[in-house]
Amino acid sequence: MANLARRALLEVSPKARWDERARAAAGVLRSFSLGVRPDGTLAVGLDVEAVAGKADSGNLNDDLADVFEAIGRAAKDREGGVVFLFDEIQFLAKRELEALIGAVHRTVQYQLPVTFAGAGLPQLPGLAGEAKSYAERLFKFPTIGELTGDAARDALVEPARFEETEIDEDAVEVILQYTEGYPYFIQEFGRAAWDLAGGPAISLEDAEAAQEIVEMVLDESFFRARIQRCTLEERRYMRAMAELGSDAQKASEVAEVLGKGSEQVAPLRARLINKGLLYTPRYGFAKFTVPQFDRFMRRHMEMDADPPIEA
Repeated sequence: MANLARRALLEVSPKARWDERARAAAGVLRSFSLGVRPDGTLAVGLDVEAVAGKADSGNLNDDLADVFEAIGRAAKDREGGVVFLFDEIQFLAKRELEALIGAVHRTVQYQLPVTFAGAGLPQLPGLAGEAKSYAERLFKFPTIGELTGDAARDALVEPARFEETEIDEDAVEVILQYTEGYPYFIQEFGRAAWDLAGGPAISLEDAEAAQEIVEMVLDESFFRARIQRCTLEERRYMRAMAELGSDAQKASEVAEVLGKGSEQVAPLRARLINKGLLYTPRYGFAKFTVPQFDRFMRRHMEMDADPPIEA
């Protein structure tokens, strides 16, 4: 955050044109950096004195809010604005998410042009609510899911058409059925079919031949990268979930497949949620965070055998 805030300040107000407000913001940022690292190296190049009493309390909640306020006031003076973009928000510790939400709240109170947009798993609204009770009033939580109908079709057909290539309607149906509207899967299937096509059009035969390639690519990269972080017992838990299908599964039913009690496997489920492999769409249920993970597990791991998936 110190590095991002420094970069934002320099973009809003280049150092050569710093006024009193920008220099004050740099001083607050220096104070914050000194709190992060004793030598203040994160703020190297600011060349200002730290501002005593600002962003130096050691309390992340207060200090990050001081940084956002200082950056916001400098941006407002320059008639500019700052937005911080974050991915994988669900991996923030509760105190970190609380501090981030509190910092944005400070800028809203003072009507300063600073905010953030974050992406994360479906449990994010719940995590934000636990971190700060007013989070649901401060943010919008739009759901970005699979493409449906014309949107999925356009994502496949229009790029090919731009390159003066047509995709047979039967091939389109095969691709959309397999990908289930998941954008990355559409992208990979479209690429594989394009590479295989021998003429100016992508045929049904091309699409059918590409499916094996797509499955191999997804297995070797997309899916395998996720499971490498899992222990043997965690993999067995996910294999039991896969046995029940791709929908959200009740924790007690997964435990039954494993031949154990719910309390015995609850720690496994919790660890998989913390690792971002499962999420809880509703109480007592869990679902894979990426589509078709159940298929991957069934392809590569037998129910009663050790998983052959290499770490």
